[in-house]
Formats: sequence, C-alpha cells, structure tokens
Amino acid sequence: MRFKIVSLIAVAGLVAACGTAPTSETATTSGQGAASGIVAGSAEDLKVNVGDRVFFAFDKYNLTAAARYTLQQQAAWLKTNTAVNVTIEGHCDERGTREYNLALGERRATAVSDYLTSQGIAANRISTISYGKERPEDAASNETAWAKNRRGVTVVK
Repeated sequence: MRFKIVSLIAVAGLVAACGTAPTSETATTSGQGAASGIVAGSAEDLKVNVGDRVFFAFDKYNLTAAARYTLQQQAAWLKTNTAVNVTIEGHCDERGTREYNLALGERRATAVSDYLTSQGIAANRISTISYGKERPEDAASNETAWAKNRRGVTVVK
C-alpha cells in the first residue's frame, strides 16, 4: 500500500515537472492555444478554428440555422483576414443526374456566397464552383454518406 502511495506521488511530481509555458514560436497567432502550429489566415486555420463547411438537406439549398452560425463565424474570420479570398464549392450526394446535381451544387455555393456577402464580405473576395456529385466526401451509398456529401465548402485560395 505504501508503495502505491509513493508511486502516485512520484508520478504526480514527474507530470508537474514536465509542464512548460508556451513560447511565442509554439503559440498560434489566431489565439487558439499552444503547440498547434496553425498559421493565422491559412486554410487550416479556417478549417480547425472556424469550420470550412456547411451541410444541406436532401434536394435543398437553403441554409439551416447551424449553417448560418458557421457562416457568421467564417465572415468574422474573413473580416480579420482581409487579404484572404475564398472559393465556395457546392457539392451534392450521388442521387440525381449529373446535370441536376451540378445545378443544385451551384445553388448551394451561391447560397453560401450570398450569406457571406450579406455579412459584409466583399463579393470580389468570393468565387463559386459546383462539383455536383463528382467529388464525394464519402463514397458509400447510404444516408450517412449522402449527408456528408450534401455540403458547401469554403476553400482559401
């Protein structure tokens, strides 16, 4: 019993001794903590710290409340990173014809772009492209995969 207690105290002391304060080299410039190595204004910064995608319901291009929240965060990020331009990609699941999904993907990308401009982001900083069903996030043929594939993705140029 005494050995267990001494061992626990030794482990606690060892763990406490290993802690170090973050240096300016390991801290992120986006304020998200130490040792992440993420460069402010980068594609990784957007993806990790804000979220780079929103999702849509089947055969829809209207923005959900969750999508609007993510896009508000993206708009704030874009206002902070004024030199960054983005492309909005519209994606669909595999159901439907290629032509139909290209048109739906374009409507999704446009919905995201329009929302960002309504939040004060200059339209000349945003371009759109539709990939329809050509670039699935998940290649499976089930509802879980389809839900992942019905998306709008903000890509840093």
